[in-house]
Amino acid sequence: MNKLVSLVLLVVGIALIVSGVAASDSIGSDFSRFFTGAPTDKTIWLLIGGAITTAVGATGLARKSGSR
Repeated sequence: MNKLVSLVLLVVGIALIVSGVAASDSIGSDFSRFFTGAPTDKTIWLLIGGAITTAVGATGLARKSGSR
């Protein structure tokens, strides 16, 4: 995988995680947690997507480039 693409994925993943954490502190998430015991679906998807994207980006950066 191209190092630039990996770096972009890493940055986007971190941004998604930050957005997910901010969404978990929102009033909508507080209401959802009060009534259902779980945060909103948006919060969960932002955190899951951010974790996966960050892992893919970090893996791409950690790999040694092939001998082409």
